[in-house]
Amino acid sequence: MPILVEPDSAALASLLKAMPPGSHGVTSPDRMLAWLDQHPDEYVVALGPGMELEVALKVCEDLRTARPTVSVVLAVGALDTFLLTRAMQSGVRDVVQADDPDAVAGAIRRAHQLFTALRGPSGARSLGRVVTVFSPKGGVGKTTMAVNLALALTDRGARKVCLVDLDLAFGDVAITMQLFPTHSIEQAVGSEDSLDMPMLDGLLTRHQDSLMVLAAPPHPDVRERISPVLIARILRTLKEEFDFVVVDTAPNFDDQVLTALDETDECVIVATLDVPTLKNVKVALETLEMLNIASGHRHLLLNRADEAVGIGADKVQAILGMEVTAKVASSVDVAAATNSGNPIVADQPGHPSSQAVMALASALTGQPVAPEGSGDSGSSAPAAAGEKSRRSLFGRRRES
Repeated sequence: MPILVEPDSAALASLLKAMPPGSHGVTSPDRMLAWLDQHPDEYVVALGPGMELEVALKVCEDLRTARPTVSVVLAVGALDTFLLTRAMQSGVRDVVQADDPDAVAGAIRRAHQLFTALRGPSGARSLGRVVTVFSPKGGVGKTTMAVNLALALTDRGARKVCLVDLDLAFGDVAITMQLFPTHSIEQAVGSEDSLDMPMLDGLLTRHQDSLMVLAAPPHPDVRERISPVLIARILRTLKEEFDFVVVDTAPNFDDQVLTALDETDECVIVATLDVPTLKNVKVALETLEMLNIASGHRHLLLNRADEAVGIGADKVQAILGMEVTAKVASSVDVAAATNSGNPIVADQPGHPSSQAVMALASALTGQPVAPEGSGDSGSSAPAAAGEKSRRSLFGRRRES
């Protein structure tokens, strides 16, 4: 996906609205270079008007020789002959007015067309996105929400989605969906250096609703044998094949979960309306912020959100300092659908809980999502984008 460099946060947010969903924003050229190191298939870098002209032109000159297939779009406050001449000499592909969203979007499209022409359609294929569903506290319905979100993201089979159960000791994704996998992530142990999609494909289990599942190990003692390196390799390989990789995690910050968070493009934090959970979620958000994980790409999902308990969405937002992206009210229908092995999004797409999950899916995709029989789920609500820099508690760091 395109990357935007803009030191001013307001200008960053404004320009990202004109760029494709999933575009990433960073505040400095150094962080842009770190992102490119991790994403060799990137096709365009946009430079915002807040960058000093000489710095922006130096970036263009460096990329022209170091990454000739990456186009540079320069978004400026005002066009003049001197600037256009300097930009052309530095290798800029396009110069546009920053306050003209159509011009910005058109420049990004032309960059993708050029990339496709240079590398061919297969070389220009965009990578998928990792959506990690996380909560620091168990019992909040995290797995139920992860399963339903994955089903919503398939959009009646229009998208390829894989659901990965990374609750390695007590994963419940398979039983929640009434799947009986013959293989799990356990069979990938030891293949850190050789894992590829054909091998991984043999470990996946298909769900009837066009969803592939990588199940957790059947026994808790396998957990210690699944290395962070293997998890990173699995998620990166799946991104090459699927539009979305939804990851259900354990409720803690162990090394495996941190690795998944390191690979995350969008992080969905699940909370319920009780004081202990909100306390833990607040600490977790502070940890994510400290580690620069999914900054600008975090989404708060309130499950069993009945304000009769005395805590409403407004109070939650004040406590956590984060807006609520989606609310799923308590409903016996959700539990009944889960117990039957037919998640609510598939069983009753018109149900209010299904509609809430589909609204979250729309926020993640930037497009309306409507599973079979549900009709249109409403207007799109693109997720906020911003700087994304990743670091683990054990010293690993990736920036984007």
